[in-house]
Amino acid sequence: MELKVLKNSKEELEVELENLTLVEILRVYLNKDSSVVLAAWKREHPTEKPVLKITTKGKTAKKALSDAVSAISKDLDKLEDDFKKMK
Repeated sequence: MELKVLKNSKEELEVELENLTLVEILRVYLNKDSSVVLAAWKREHPTEKPVLKITTKGKTAKKALSDAVSAISKDLDKLEDDFKKMK
């Protein structure tokens, strides 16, 4: 998956992603983090790629994004394990 960084500073990050579903999942997980002040996405037109904006306080935006990805991965692994136990 391609990730294009549009803005990168200590407490602010803007990235363009290809997948709207992934952007929404990241937004939800980022907003669970108490150091995240703002996590939102926008898309100028339905034919354009969504842009995720992250603003933090007390943690770098890059670290917040990394933590969100780790939390998503952990939850998906747990879901996979639970599904395998159902068989």
